Amino acid sequence: MEEYRIIKALSGFYYVQTEDGVVECRARGRFRRQDQSPLVGDFVRITRQADKGVLEALLPRKNAFIRPAVANIDQLVVLASCAIPVTEPFLIDRVLAIARLQNVPALVVVNKDDLAPAQPLAEIYRGAGVPVLVTSAETGEGIEALREALAGKLSCLTGNSGVGKSSLLNRACPQLCLPVGEVSEKLGRGRHTTRHIELYSLGADTFVADTPGFSAFDTERMELVHKEQLQYAFPEFAPYLGHCQFPDCAHRKEPGCAVRKALAEGKIGQTRYDSYERLYELASQIKEWELK
Repeated sequence: MEEYRIIKALSGFYYVQTEDGVVECRARGRFRRQDQSPLVGDFVRITRQADKGVLEALLPRKNAFIRPAVANIDQLVVLASCAIPVTEPFLIDRVLAIARLQNVPALVVVNKDDLAPAQPLAEIYRGAGVPVLVTSAETGEGIEALREALAGKLSCLTGNSGVGKSSLLNRACPQLCLPVGEVSEKLGRGRHTTRHIELYSLGADTFVADTPGFSAFDTERMELVHKEQLQYAFPEFAPYLGHCQFPDCAHRKEPGCAVRKALAEGKIGQTRYDSYERLYELASQIKEWELK
């Protein structure tokens, strides 16, 4: 059997990159029986049958995500915009929290700086200790810095529809020629141009996964996580953890909370704290048996 990586999954078929091209594969029935779902980015063992293949085994993952459905990434890139469609900070915070709890480095990219100033949103995340780039697919602003940030990594790009994921990738690597959709001014959101997850090679061991845009509906369900873990998903909370009056402080209404004191002193951003509270509520709704 040969070991390769899945670069695309579509309609029950898995497309595996080999040294002599892409092989279309089906998965063995035992994957379904064992409740295993191959993901884009997975390393797999396959057998060949003429010009087709069969997935025989999944190799161990270093990480895996439900949404976007991708595995073994080195970096999660969250795209946002202050122009239409304006990105709600909670969407960014939700993805950043999931990435941090999986120990995956994250980068925030605020695009469309030519249409609306990106700095207000960028400063929220710089203040939280998150790396940030400001870009414009139209003018080329920040494109070289983005290329450098992606170099040598498998990066997953995600963000709400219309923020310019495909446009940025086309600017960073023109030979990709990814389809680009228009933004509806009436609805204030983009049309989905990316229908599935696929890895694209930018050369020199550099790969990116362009993913379908998420919407507000995606935030209604946090990936399964204990609510007590969320405090570790916000790096700006770190200096204050362990300094609250109560050791089991949830940093919400408890007296003597060091995190809330830092919030009142402007050391923690209000939108970031608001996202923490919202995510805490979502995590509180998850049943204990779901976490096992």
